[in-house]
Amino acid sequence: MNSLKVLFDRDTWQEIFGSISKNKTRTVITVIGVLWGIFIYIALSGAAKGLDNGFERQFENIAMNSMFIWAQRTSIPYEGFKIGRRIDLKITDIEKLKQRVPEIQYIAPRNAKGVFGGAAPTVTRNNKSSNYNVYGDYPVYTKIATKKIYEKGRFINDEDIRLNRKVCVIGERTQKELFKKDEEPVGQYVRIDNIYFQVIGVHKYVPGGGFESDGDIFIPFTTFRKLYNTGNNVDWFTIAAFDDVDVVAVEKEIKQTLKKIHTVAPEDERAIGGFNLGEVFNKIVGFSKGMTLLSLIVGIATIIAGVIGIGNILLISVKERTKELGVRRALGATPSEVRNQIVLESVFLTTIAGIMGIVLGALVLFGINMFTQDMTDFPYTNPTVPIPFVLSALFIMVFLGTLIGLIPAQRAVSIKPIDALREE
Repeated sequence: MNSLKVLFDRDTWQEIFGSISKNKTRTVITVIGVLWGIFIYIALSGAAKGLDNGFERQFENIAMNSMFIWAQRTSIPYEGFKIGRRIDLKITDIEKLKQRVPEIQYIAPRNAKGVFGGAAPTVTRNNKSSNYNVYGDYPVYTKIATKKIYEKGRFINDEDIRLNRKVCVIGERTQKELFKKDEEPVGQYVRIDNIYFQVIGVHKYVPGGGFESDGDIFIPFTTFRKLYNTGNNVDWFTIAAFDDVDVVAVEKEIKQTLKKIHTVAPEDERAIGGFNLGEVFNKIVGFSKGMTLLSLIVGIATIIAGVIGIGNILLISVKERTKELGVRRALGATPSEVRNQIVLESVFLTTIAGIMGIVLGALVLFGINMFTQDMTDFPYTNPTVPIPFVLSALFIMVFLGTLIGLIPAQRAVSIKPIDALREE
């Protein structure tokens, strides 16, 4: 009850502001110390979150726990096979991998023409022609890497695969270069290496989907096999593991399984190549968490230093106000009233500094967001700090302000009225 009385007492606040106004420079410098601490926390945490959000945006169209596996040449002789033997992945490897590596959620075999330095097929429509990368795919690929298809079209389905249909999904650039501006491409035909294919959809290109571009053309895997006589060979597998597994361990297990299938030495690290997107993403997430932890440690350390500074100026203030406090005690002020006033002054200064630091940090993050929001080629967007984190930081500041305020408050209470009145 006493605390509430002090909190809403006009005279108490007049004394607090009077004390602050007597030492403006000292108070401002000390408040800046606390303000700087929470500003650092907000700015660094927001920056780390912006980086995290940026990479999530870059990889939003492909599974975070995915990887690419391809075959190369052996570097170690094994079981009668010489060094430098070329390994060919097969469509039959899929079932064996699924059986032996249960952590695999999806696996999509892929073939392509035009990528990795190969000559891109010629695609023609009427009197227009150009060269575009052509991929042979299964529908399962879209479960790993999302394909945004415009409303009137679709992606390859199981019937296309089963019937070896000559259908294709073209890119935005392909549509722009081979079709008239207002012409609907879906249902029309294009020639891929002099074979007619019906357009069933147009995919919207979104950066971050690997090495694909806005001119790529997708056809059924089985049709690609017949068109380019690839047989059961597969250029590479795009694989997604389940969310709760170690993607690095899964990649190793997949490679070891393929080595067994294709009679490759277990210690041969060059025969099976791979790129683990899940591992890269986990490193990014780890870096982001490290940045957040660093911002928390630095921010709290700076806040503590600032709060100690507030305690110091209050101790000095108590010493300077010894006579005033003695008069108050002589006129009937209780020890709890004096203590509450000093603590309230400490909490007030800490809270004001905290709010100013939060506002300044928010303004900086807003400015960074405005500057980076249109930079789609840079993995950074929407730097924010969750409201609960901000409120928690403010609560810690108020708590520390209360604790540090108890030291000068106890010093004020320990002053005897008679000794204070005698002091010149």
